[in-house]
Amino acid sequence: MSDGKPLVLRSAASRIAAWAWLAFSALMLVDTALRGDDMAAVVAAAVLVFGCGLAYVLGLRPRVTADEEAVEIRNPLRDIRVPWSAVRAIEATHALQVRFTDPEGVERLARAWILQTSPRARAREERRLRQRARELPPGVAAGLAGRTALGHAVERLQELAGRHRRRSGEAPGVVAWSRPALAALVIPGVAMAAAIVLAVLR
Repeated sequence: MSDGKPLVLRSAASRIAAWAWLAFSALMLVDTALRGDDMAAVVAAAVLVFGCGLAYVLGLRPRVTADEEAVEIRNPLRDIRVPWSAVRAIEATHALQVRFTDPEGVERLARAWILQTSPRARAREERRLRQRARELPPGVAAGLAGRTALGHAVERLQELAGRHRRRSGEAPGVVAWSRPALAALVIPGVAMAAAIVLAVLR
């Protein structure tokens, strides 16, 4: 962030899967519009659109963004914005975690949807790093020790917190529901349910 750009952490695999589904759905919707002329086509279209909402909420929306003022965690349905002054700890367990103070002065814990890992996956990544370290000079290999993707992300965020904590004022962390995310699921979900009910009643 030396150039002033925010740090953005996202899951490449989730984004690729989401864009693949959106591309597939677009093709299928075009085909349904051209050839479908019954209630089954309406149901299929509604299911595809609901799937697009899921792809957005689960694959494209989640991210962690950090700038000079705050760290923001976008989970599938909620947004957590924490000014650096409200951060109490940034940790790596099975997920990236931020402990912060809310407007009532209560300490809360936010977990990021992205960068989650199981103990088995973490052990596998650490094993891969150790194997890679054997091929490198000792000084470089020492820097790789325990440097998983999750651990590296936490290190970068901790560095930013230390650098900007005094400059972000005394604002508390805030948790809010995401209206676009809720709309992306509720509206297609209601339409899909209505289409299924109509198909059954016909």
